Amino acid sequence: MKIEDFMLSCPSKKFLGIECFGCGTQRAIVMVFEGRFAEAFHMFPAVYTLLLFFGTIILNIIDKKRNYGNLLVFLAIINSVIMVVSYFYKHFYLNTH
Repeated sequence: MKIEDFMLSCPSKKFLGIECFGCGTQRAIVMVFEGRFAEAFHMFPAVYTLLLFFGTIILNIIDKKRNYGNLLVFLAIINSVIMVVSYFYKHFYLNTH
């Protein structure tokens, strides 16, 4: 049994035939934990900032004395920008060359 057997399929790709901004996230996270860092980045460029974002959320839950709100907003913006830029790069630049 592999972890890939438990991954969710993308509803956008499944029903509409188009990848969403988050397509590849699950596979990229698995690649990070397998030590395939470059492949993970190529699969989903925002994987490292996304892991940092989730780590900060966990830290925010554990450490009640500090406020991580501004950092979380900053990381969310950075993740969004990376996801949008990489989506358009992958679908419009790479598909035309």
